[in-house]
Amino acid sequence: MHDKTYWLAAALLAAGTALAAPEQPVGAAPPQDGRPPAVAPLFEQPGVLTPRGKFVLEPSLQFGYSSSNRVVLVGYTIIPALLIGLVDVREVKRNTTTAAITGRYGLTNRVEVELKVPYVYRSDATVSREIFTGTGVDRVFDTSGRHIGDAELAVRYQLNDGAADRPYYVAGLRFKSRTGNDPFEVITDCNQRCVGPNATGTGLPLNLPTGSGFYALQPSLTWLYSSDPAILFGTVSYLHNFSRGGVSRRVQGGELEPLGDIKPGGVIGFNFGVGLALNERALISFGYDHNSIARTRQNGVPVAGSVRTQLGTLLMGFSYRVNHKRTVNIAVGAGLTRDTPDVQLSLRLPMAW
Repeated sequence: MHDKTYWLAAALLAAGTALAAPEQPVGAAPPQDGRPPAVAPLFEQPGVLTPRGKFVLEPSLQFGYSSSNRVVLVGYTIIPALLIGLVDVREVKRNTTTAAITGRYGLTNRVEVELKVPYVYRSDATVSREIFTGTGVDRVFDTSGRHIGDAELAVRYQLNDGAADRPYYVAGLRFKSRTGNDPFEVITDCNQRCVGPNATGTGLPLNLPTGSGFYALQPSLTWLYSSDPAILFGTVSYLHNFSRGGVSRRVQGGELEPLGDIKPGGVIGFNFGVGLALNERALISFGYDHNSIARTRQNGVPVAGSVRTQLGTLLMGFSYRVNHKRTVNIAVGAGLTRDTPDVQLSLRLPMAW
């Protein structure tokens, strides 16, 4: 219900920009206009807002890869060493590539609005083998999906002027739409039912979704603090997913399997990091991002097998200012928990006018 790469894969490394603080190295005195100093962007919430009347267009490309192994015992044991039934061994390899166009406009020096439109390409390869069936041949199930993802609209407001001896605070509010193909629109490899005594098929989607299928709203609070020669920063946030009623899953033969009311769990998130200036043009940042996803509920009851999921990612970013209007941002992330993508790479090219 909550895909470990897309949900978040595609959210965790959206950019800020270092365009708004020319010639201002990290750890130096704060800018005269009262806006926070620049850091190499790692997380979704940028620290430096777009100046009043300025527009930033940011094309970006993000790639995520994850793999997982699962062993399922279908049967019962008479003694610990003897299994009566089947052992299903599955290995899943998942690739997600997201290209996006993001536009930000500064309404004032303290307020900016942002619109992001992503395009998602996903591919999954599931290798499985049923042990004790008399065959040693692996079965491979390949599937993919490509479509526009969930568009997002955000507004951010700088709460205070800040100074060299006190932090800057930036409040944000992000709305996520349902413009992408959701998990209930794609056809699932089942005949009539995917759950219950009459379920048949693998239960895997024949085409992968590119959206979550739910509207979401995320408030956040970002802080930045100058501690010469470094900049300390962090964010706390909460993602609220709105429930959907009368949901049905599409299975083979054009039939629909009714699921009822679905309510994805909320996501509590926090991150922190440190940024350093290598010179007047280059910045480097290190950080950690964590998200805790609550259980999904169906008709008011937690879905069987749904548990609270912890996603932890270690991140490193590099930013290079080509000129006062062009910046190159690169970030790499490594998953520290089992449900987090193994590796994430992102490239952003913000351009200011």
